[in-house]
Amino acid sequence: MLSMLRKREQKGFTLIELLIVIAIIGILAAIAIPMYRAQTVKAKLTEVSNSMSNVASGLGAYYQDEGTWTGALATAAAIKTTLGVAVPVIPGGKYISAVNVAANNGLITFTATATGESTVDGSTYVLSPSVTAQGAINWVWGGTIPFAYRPGTKY
Repeated sequence: MLSMLRKREQKGFTLIELLIVIAIIGILAAIAIPMYRAQTVKAKLTEVSNSMSNVASGLGAYYQDEGTWTGALATAAAIKTTLGVAVPVIPGGKYISAVNVAANNGLITFTATATGESTVDGSTYVLSPSVTAQGAINWVWGGTIPFAYRPGTKY
């Protein structure tokens, strides 16, 4: 009889506890998924920004040697021939569809593609040089690519 009077031990979770856990998981997912997606796109764009940095280094060396910028370089083959820098343009590369170095001003433009983000695909990365009085070259990122996807930007 004593055993019947004992209160039964609770096993499992209550409905409110389960709903709280589900709400917490939903909030975390709502925050984490967009950030994960943005970081995935930024990771894909490293091919573009790294290639642009390599072209900028080659172009800077050309400018230091020749005292002037190159003529127009509108293909990856022209960039490789003139600057000695390979650019992985489609079909060899995954995320670069077009490259261009403007004539006589050193402006570098790359077009991004196949990143899975509609605001990025077809957008351009631009590296603009400016030469100081001492001859140093400063590069500034720009273009039509959304600001959040430019190198060195934080959310």
